[in-house]
Amino acid sequence: MARHTAPAAQRLLDAGAVLIGKTNLDQFATGLVGVRTPYPVPRNAFDPTRVPGGSSSGSAVAVAQGLATLSLGTDTAGSGRVPAALNGLVGLKPSLGVVSTRGVVPACRSLDCISVFARSVADAWAGFAAIAAEDPEDAFSRPIAWQEMDAATPPRRIGVPLVPELDDAAGRAAWDAACARLAALGVVLEPLDLGDFHATARLLYDGPWVAERAAAVGDFCAAEPDAVHPVTRGILAGAARFSAVDAFRGLYELAEMRRRTAPVWQRVEALAVPSVPCFPTLAELEADPLGPNARLGAYTNFVNLLDLAALAVPGPMRPDGLPAGITLIGPRGSDASLAALGARFQA
Repeated sequence: MARHTAPAAQRLLDAGAVLIGKTNLDQFATGLVGVRTPYPVPRNAFDPTRVPGGSSSGSAVAVAQGLATLSLGTDTAGSGRVPAALNGLVGLKPSLGVVSTRGVVPACRSLDCISVFARSVADAWAGFAAIAAEDPEDAFSRPIAWQEMDAATPPRRIGVPLVPELDDAAGRAAWDAACARLAALGVVLEPLDLGDFHATARLLYDGPWVAERAAAVGDFCAAEPDAVHPVTRGILAGAARFSAVDAFRGLYELAEMRRRTAPVWQRVEALAVPSVPCFPTLAELEADPLGPNARLGAYTNFVNLLDLAALAVPGPMRPDGLPAGITLIGPRGSDASLAALGARFQA
């Protein structure tokens, strides 16, 4: 039983929030589909035959169904952005370390952050402003120069994928409409080759960061194997193939990718990407438990590895009536400027 309230939750309480409960999620936050759980699966708010997105599936569904004004999730590989996109919500993923992660069961502690789900950018920002604070007891706490959303200048030159990765015509139509909306706001869109970003994303599950997940929850999984979802158990078992040498090689490769992607921020102030490239059905996931999950992270997995800020915002709906959206991504500390543009885009 917990002996203390996590700082993020305590700060919400101190700000006057009424906490109504905890929600379900992919076990140990290991997944982007939202269904890898030994407990009942949260249902997508728009279509119960589709995945709700994860890992913070319950947090997103609770807000989408009107049970709460805002909720907290976690985000390591996209857990605070993918379920936002698949349930028509805002998902605010702060710069790493701005919100204390003390009290969070870690997935990859060096990459984890607490995210905020809400229906509007303004509500998400209010929640973020309440929980953002330096925590001297959190070794990963790293404050930024704080700026309010209303005082920030929205980015005006934005990079977009040269060849967007979208798996169906409905998704492509929604992305085209979102780009038209951005252009109507006076934003200059510059097509970019995001190959280095996608290469970075592959490090998260193909590289030694899987072992960091085992460092967090591996002892429990070894002691209680029957309590672990079989897909999650298989992913964590894969950590054994990595050595300490592999870990250092992974860190060196990540340092190289940070160097190679850094010049992008000299060309553009932010990126705008489709939040997700696909919208899997539960039947597709049952047939292939790993493929759709990996695909959902195409535009999310690289963000925390590169120490970037991100904001998922609902956009024009897909022609089939399902939600779609964009994710704005910027350098560390650009949280306020991304929110300023996100609010204009949503309005």
